[in-house]
Amino acid sequence: MTVQAVILAAGMGTRLGRPWPKPLTPLSDGRTIMQQQIDNLRKVFDDLRILTVVGFKLELILEAFPDVGYVYNEAYDQTNTNRSLLKALRQSADGGVLWMNGDVVFDPAVLERVKDLMAADQTFICVNTAAVGEEEVKYAVGADGFVTQLSKSVPDALGEAVGINFVAGKDKERLIERLAECEDLDYFERGIELMIERDGVPVLPFDIRDLFAVEVDFEEDLSRANEHL
Repeated sequence: MTVQAVILAAGMGTRLGRPWPKPLTPLSDGRTIMQQQIDNLRKVFDDLRILTVVGFKLELILEAFPDVGYVYNEAYDQTNTNRSLLKALRQSADGGVLWMNGDVVFDPAVLERVKDLMAADQTFICVNTAAVGEEEVKYAVGADGFVTQLSKSVPDALGEAVGINFVAGKDKERLIERLAECEDLDYFERGIELMIERDGVPVLPFDIRDLFAVEVDFEEDLSRANEHL
């Protein structure tokens, strides 16, 4: 079965302060953030379709990666990640979709571990229970162990989301509907929350705390990524 993977790379990345799209930020091993993501995906999945959502200085990304598919978020400077994900899901084929923020540096073993969940068509978010950063998206669970809250302002959070997620084929239409209801500036996590609240979709938090994964928002994040590499 073909694995569908989406990379959200439309944003301006203002917090890191580079003059190019953040996914093109060079790493210490000579690759860019997005190149290591694509390398990781291709290392783990033999049959793979990659769809990248672009916006800010899109021509730089298209030139760097001419062999993946693209979706254009023309309102990249006025909307948040929920609109980029919505566009990608609407253009995806039947079946589940794995997606990641375009600024995540991670161990490819993360993808190895989630293969069984993807094969079982189980919607999940990858999380790190060893850290709860103030600026990060956090989560809480109910008695059944599934996610109940997912945002930057979760009280008594169990951990933080790492920006690698999967929506099952059976749940995808509901996520599309809920993303469409989000405000333009909502993160895509709000769409997941709405899907949980209104549709009762079970979203599993999958803990990868023993594996490296960091979203590169600030210089210190980039330093951590380079130290890992």
